[in-house]
This record gives sequence, C-alpha cells and structure tokens, in this order.
Amino acid sequence: MAALYPDSRCSLDYQDMLQLVVATVLSAQCTDAAVNRATPALFARFRTAADYAAASQDEMEEHLKSLNFFRNKAKSLIGLGRALQERHGGQVPADLAALTQLPGVGRKTANVVLGVGFGMAEGVVVDTHVKRIAARLGLTREEDPEPIEQDLLKLLDRDDRVIFTHRIIDHGRAVCTARRAFCERCTLAPLCPSAPEAYRVPAAPREMAVA
Repeated sequence: MAALYPDSRCSLDYQDMLQLVVATVLSAQCTDAAVNRATPALFARFRTAADYAAASQDEMEEHLKSLNFFRNKAKSLIGLGRALQERHGGQVPADLAALTQLPGVGRKTANVVLGVGFGMAEGVVVDTHVKRIAARLGLTREEDPEPIEQDLLKLLDRDDRVIFTHRIIDHGRAVCTARRAFCERCTLAPLCPSAPEAYRVPAAPREMAVA
C-alpha cells in the first residue's frame, strides 16, 4: 500500500484543530470535496469556539445548506462550540474520551482529530471505505466500526495506523469502489480473498502487508 499511495493524506481542508474537528463533523454522510466547498465561507465567519457557540441555528444552516443533514450538523456545530468553551477553554482536547463527549463527535471523528491533528495514533479511523475494503481483504469479519477497528489494531503497528486509513481511502476511491471492485487493475488482487480466482495467486497463504 505504501508503494501504491506514497502521498496519501487527509483530504479535508483545515488550518487549525478547530477547523479540523468541524470539517470532520461535517464529513459524516458527505464527501470531503463537498465539505471543502462549504468550509471556506464557514471558517471565515466562525474563527473560534465562541463564534460557533454564539451562532444562531438559522445562520449556521445557511452556511451548511449544501451538505447532507445540514440542520443536524448546524445544531452539532453550535453545541460543539459551547462545549469547547465551557469544558476546554475554547480549545480542542487531545484526548479520546473528552473528544467523544463533544456534540457531533464520535469515535471516528475523534480518531481523525487525534491522528491527523495531534499525531496521536490511538486508534484506526473506520469510515465506509475502510469498512468495505477491510472486509474484502479478509482483515475482519465484523460489520460494526468498533469491532472492525479492534481487528485492525491487532494487525497494524502504531506508526502505521494513521496512514493506513488514508491509503485505504485512496484505494477505495480509485480502485476498490463501493459500486465495483476493479480487480483487473488492482495490485492487491493476487492476495485478496474477494478477488475472482483468475486474479489470485494459487499458492500457500501469504501474509498481506496492510500498511
């Protein structure tokens, strides 16, 4: 995977920890590209946690109306701003438990913030791409994100946890898509149990380099 995607990175646009957590909250059930189109005006208007806390629902919805579930996300961002102000002095905490107590922030978002923003590989981000491809590669038999994450943690070195997600996402967008797995042009196909037999290596089981 490293050879295939040497430059993989988080595709959300942000300049500080607050922008990262906001963008990641907005990315739920939405493409990163759509979020990146919405956030420049949002970030220009709301620069601090206090700004989000003081926003009206109507104004926030106006900034987010191009995104899926924009009403719920607007409510989450206002609540997020208030929680950051009240509990953390307006700063984004570098702590998994604290992050997951914030409005709109689940374990996936918390892992993104910790891994991408703080360089802390506490977990593995399990989004739709990771969930799909981990199953196709035979890395997990689980269906829910947290058990999938636990399976992946057993396979990945700590230093590989953050980049693994970025590479899997890039692979999911380019080759192993939700609509179809393009096994005929996938260099992982020889080792993939989900690939058609014609693409697999008929040899003894080999250890797959997942990162």
